[in-house]
Amino acid sequence: MCKAAKISFSIVFLLILNTQAFALGKASRRDFEQQRKQMVAGQLRGRDIVDTNVLTAMSKVPRHLFVPLEIRHSSYQDSPLPIGYGQTISQPYIVALMSQLLSLKSGEKVLEIGTGSGYQAAVLAEMGAAVFTIEIVPELGLQTGILLDKLGYDTVKSKTGDGYKGWSEHAPFDGIIVTCAPTAIPEPLKEQLAEGGRMVIPAGESDRQKLYLLRKKNGDIVQQSVIDVRFVPMVNSKGKPY
Repeated sequence: MCKAAKISFSIVFLLILNTQAFALGKASRRDFEQQRKQMVAGQLRGRDIVDTNVLTAMSKVPRHLFVPLEIRHSSYQDSPLPIGYGQTISQPYIVALMSQLLSLKSGEKVLEIGTGSGYQAAVLAEMGAAVFTIEIVPELGLQTGILLDKLGYDTVKSKTGDGYKGWSEHAPFDGIIVTCAPTAIPEPLKEQLAEGGRMVIPAGESDRQKLYLLRKKNGDIVQQSVIDVRFVPMVNSKGKPY
């Protein structure tokens, strides 16, 4: 099947899934709302997530709509989930932690590398950020763009491309969040970080990645290790890991 046909099929498939999703009965929606409240209370507030902006955003975003229909019943579990194309939607706690580390103010400009399901972008948008997000997988980027538009997240601007290079046309960014792991932190992303800006990024070999918080102060990068993590690798357009 040629790439254009694959992309067209992906769009049709997504529209079918989301038609089914939006047609869920009131009882199902209430079930998901209850699961979302339990997720925020137990997995986030019950740990070390204290940023009210993050907690409010994650209590609003319908995570189940960003998860494939066949595993939608697992949407609010405390674990990452596959979304196709070798990609995952991150564990809710990791989404919350990375969002909290950004210390965002409403109206700030954020670059996301690795759109994936679109869930992280939606959370950032609910937090009041203007989001610029890049996805390396064309089919996934198109699917996610349709879903974000359908859900009304018009402050999210997306494109398909190599996230290692950032998005220089819209730099500098107050925040940069990376949801795939290069072996070393990309220099273009450091350059596109605004003075006083924050970057949250996993980096390292697949078996020993760490999540880092970077801040730009007086033009210099101050780097802090946060926790051990495991993310899918950051790759170029040929699928080769950085």
